Amino acid sequence: MPVIHWRTGFEIELLAPAGLSRKDLALRLAQADGGGSIAPVFVPQAELIDLEGVQVFENLTLGYDALDADGKLIARCADDMTIQADLDKQAAPKPGWFRIVGDDARLIRLIKRHADPAAPVEAVLEPIAALFGARLQHFDNGMVRLADSAGAPIAMASHLPSERERPCEIITPPISENHAQRLAALLEPAFAMGFTIPSEAALHVHFDAAPLCTPKSFAKLVVIFDRFGDQLKQLFHTNPRCTRLGKWPDDLLPIVTSPSFADMTWTDARTRLRQLKLTKYVDFNLMNMIYPTDEKHTFEVRILPVETDIDSILNSTALLEGLLRIALEPSVEWPDIATNTLGQLIEKMQIDRAVKQHWRDRTATST
Repeated sequence: MPVIHWRTGFEIELLAPAGLSRKDLALRLAQADGGGSIAPVFVPQAELIDLEGVQVFENLTLGYDALDADGKLIARCADDMTIQADLDKQAAPKPGWFRIVGDDARLIRLIKRHADPAAPVEAVLEPIAALFGARLQHFDNGMVRLADSAGAPIAMASHLPSERERPCEIITPPISENHAQRLAALLEPAFAMGFTIPSEAALHVHFDAAPLCTPKSFAKLVVIFDRFGDQLKQLFHTNPRCTRLGKWPDDLLPIVTSPSFADMTWTDARTRLRQLKLTKYVDFNLMNMIYPTDEKHTFEVRILPVETDIDSILNSTALLEGLLRIALEPSVEWPDIATNTLGQLIEKMQIDRAVKQHWRDRTATST
């Protein structure tokens, strides 16, 4: 089994069988620990839409944290709004499941801080109404609308439609060791319960970004994944139905490979990068490096498929780790990467011998 040395987190998109939900999986994971528990949480979700004047609906959807007997997070079981094709669009809402929707991310963050995810849909916005000195407007279909005293909309809460309790993105905390055992403890119970891989599924790997946060390492990182991104998607068999992938803006590469960028401090480099029109919805997400938070300071790879074989998942993760270590190698400059093939980079990697042979064979047959 490949061994991963980098501190990583995984986001694995699954689908509960009809009649079950992500809450059921969270409960199973907590019970497997012996004395564990679950806790409801609001999980922010961006819903891309095509309405005049509005491009994104900000959502708070119900997720469940599986906690061990000491209250430590085992994993979060969250919704993922990209999972659509396998759901029954005519299904009636399931009691107890709802979401909060708004068009202002700042207000949604405020609501997340003050609303109780364990509250029923008809009462969940009451603390926010108190903040604004406003009244809730209730509708016969169960929807609850909140507007301020001038009538400006703040948010609404409504029952969750179309089996949206079934999508389950397993979000792990950062894993520093025993990656195979940790993933097996999450995936084996899920598949035993009948969870499946949805049509649009993807596996996202978050690598701790702290070692990569120098202009020189960042430049090499960009050159590597700009040059070999398409080849990696072929090698990994990226799900063609996966959404929210794409390329970086064209002006990123010239900026990071300019002589002036290498001479910057990391603080100045981030300031320069923030002038670009970057988004997280690309093959390789840099946003958590450029706009880091206490909760997420990572380089995210979004092109992996969800697989039942943990060995295969870790083989892919090990190759990615090898590429990141090349970005850290002082003896390698970005022009060296720009003239190498992926096979040549693999030969330079200090990774497990069996993993190297696996990818050596795969790259040889893909060219």
